[in-house]
Amino acid sequence: MPKILSLNASKSPLPLIFDSPHSGREYPEDFCFSCPFDILEKAEDNYVDDLFGCVPEYGGTLLCALFPRTYIDVNRAADDIDPELLDDKFTPCQINPTARSHAGIGLIRRIVRPGTPVYDRRLSLNEITQRIETYYKPYHRQLETIIREMHYNFGQVWHINCHSMPQYSNKMGLSGASFAISPDFVLGDRDGTSCALDFTHSLRDFLKGLGYRVAINNPYRGLELVRRYADPARGCHSLQIEINKGLYWDENKNKKSRKYSLLKSNIEQLIQHCAAYASGNLTAMAAD
Repeated sequence: MPKILSLNASKSPLPLIFDSPHSGREYPEDFCFSCPFDILEKAEDNYVDDLFGCVPEYGGTLLCALFPRTYIDVNRAADDIDPELLDDKFTPCQINPTARSHAGIGLIRRIVRPGTPVYDRRLSLNEITQRIETYYKPYHRQLETIIREMHYNFGQVWHINCHSMPQYSNKMGLSGASFAISPDFVLGDRDGTSCALDFTHSLRDFLKGLGYRVAINNPYRGLELVRRYADPARGCHSLQIEINKGLYWDENKNKKSRKYSLLKSNIEQLIQHCAAYASGNLTAMAAD
């Protein structure tokens, strides 16, 4: 059984969970991709796991995928499978492709970037099933277990789903507007349905106070890992955070930039803020 995730928890935990599902860099031997590896690497959420590495020092729990998102993407529904990627053994009733699969970026990627296929072949039912059973389901089971245990023990839980995004985007804004440079951070709460607005706004205001440009739900609202485990009415709050790679990463050279240390320091401050928010809300609830 391959090691598919890392889990680091505090000895004195708060109900505060961070997960990085797209920063994995251990490429399975059976991946058998045909695209250039240096292009495949650029699909990673580079070093997001490291940026949030101090989470346990402030009472949080940090869960990270070790495998790459291009092998299988745990931030998609398990049946969001691209029919163009499959051989004839897979029947249509077994899949439910969304627009992301049709664009080649579903559960298992067909393209690594426009015009660059990941494979020079189709995938079998056995290959896809093995990836789901060995990688996808264990990651989700682990995250669900942590969230349920924290909620049982504390009555509330805050989950932050961590990602990075390209510095430049030509598809920004639900209104159709385009911007050359992405915001510094995008917070996604699925239009206010996955966590209390007070938490979203608290993180927005904290990041703005550090001098960053922050957008909410535009263009990233949060996907499967936020949708599946959120239930704000019961005290289960889930929020996605996207970090502009231009803040810490040289996308041309595919390595850390000179600004990496500054961003990591600011992320540590953000983690401290989240811990204080969770502690404060638990105290207020206990005194209610």
